[in-house]
Amino acid sequence: MRAARPTLSEVLGFAMAGGAAYGVDLGLFVWLRGPCGLGPLTAKSLSFLGACAIAYVGNALGTYRGRGHGAGRVRQYGLFFAVNVAGALVQLLCLGLSHYVLGFGSERADVVSGAGVGMALATLLRFWGTRTLVFNGPSPDRGAPGERVRVEGG
Repeated sequence: MRAARPTLSEVLGFAMAGGAAYGVDLGLFVWLRGPCGLGPLTAKSLSFLGACAIAYVGNALGTYRGRGHGAGRVRQYGLFFAVNVAGALVQLLCLGLSHYVLGFGSERADVVSGAGVGMALATLLRFWGTRTLVFNGPSPDRGAPGERVRVEGG
């Protein structure tokens, strides 16, 4: 069975939810690290959790509303969280490979590998995982994933 191609509205909705989550992640991290005085790993862990919640809500109520709720929201969020953890691991893997294996140890190289290449690969993984594993039920306007929708009069 061939998977359905993503629509422009799906890609844009996913990007908007991801952008909002990124803003929450960054803002919360800076606030927790600065005024709250938390350590970097604690601050990043909490900001990641907040960003996951925002991304889930944006996708569940926006991009993929009406799709894939049969399993229940708690299970669905668990899958969503797992996909996002996998994305974070991809970013860490890119950073570690570049820094420790390939020997690119400058701050610029770390940014390029972790926040550039790693973020791009992680975003592709998150998009695929979100639409395939998390919100995989039939869309009210498109039918089941992979199902060809017949358009009348066209």
